[in-house]
Amino acid sequence: MAATKLKNPHLDQMTTDYLYHLNIAIGDTKNSKSLQKQFGDVKFICMGGTGQRMLMLAKYLRDNLQFQDGGSGNGDFINLTESGHRYAVYKIGPVLCCSHGVGISSMSILLHELLKLVKYAKCKDPIFVRVGSSGGIGVNAGTVIITKDAYNGHLRNQYELAILGRTVSRPAKFDETICKEILSCANKDDNFETIIGNTLSAECFYEGQARLDGASCEYRNEDKLKFLEECRVKDIKNFEMEAVMFSALMHHLDVKAAEVCITFLDRLEGDQIKVTKQQKEEFEKRAFIIVGRYIQYKLKQ
Repeated sequence: MAATKLKNPHLDQMTTDYLYHLNIAIGDTKNSKSLQKQFGDVKFICMGGTGQRMLMLAKYLRDNLQFQDGGSGNGDFINLTESGHRYAVYKIGPVLCCSHGVGISSMSILLHELLKLVKYAKCKDPIFVRVGSSGGIGVNAGTVIITKDAYNGHLRNQYELAILGRTVSRPAKFDETICKEILSCANKDDNFETIIGNTLSAECFYEGQARLDGASCEYRNEDKLKFLEECRVKDIKNFEMEAVMFSALMHHLDVKAAEVCITFLDRLEGDQIKVTKQQKEEFEKRAFIIVGRYIQYKLKQ
């Protein structure tokens, strides 16, 4: 197994670093013994929108995979980056559970700093997994979707980022082998469906996802349905707001990654999320189950 390598030669010239949004100072980038002691055993970095969901995931992994507690010694979990006042990070055994906020910009910041963290901690071949929520397209609410390819709002299978005044395009795809491994963790006795499909990452929750219920809308329901049909032709199964950046950056860096999302509604049937709090928690747990099984499967290899 190899340590994480990043595509930034400038990092090799830095003797110290500061992961600002996590409030983690790296006193010695070449040999950070304290960081290696705390994070060196990490094999999986799970990410989701909210700190509460990531705390729930950490507790699920503790209770179902018999991992060690969250670092307090008494079974409680400690938010390791609480002093940064932005993201929540919990550690449970060889897993980090991290909140990334909403959208590409927020998750991109977290990803860059987590990638540097695992590099400095000398983690061996870590796997990053986004455990998210989404709106389905032609699939039932409660379906677990494993993303294969990610599309931007222009229905292009690429991430477009302005760097130094020009647009840089990177292919947005996840490792197909990992997708199939995660799918193999679904059981025929599950009371929900788990599928592989493509994902559209919108820059906006409302107009960018063809909703009719935002503060602004200049298209008709017929236009919305036509667009959703265009998505279906490309085997796009769900909307969310991060996968195109996530897949492109990890593919660019050759770091293993996957996305597993639960759907809260079928957008062909409407725009409003109408699941109850109990249903929402039960649906979220479905993604936890699949990801938990995958972690267990990889640890046995």
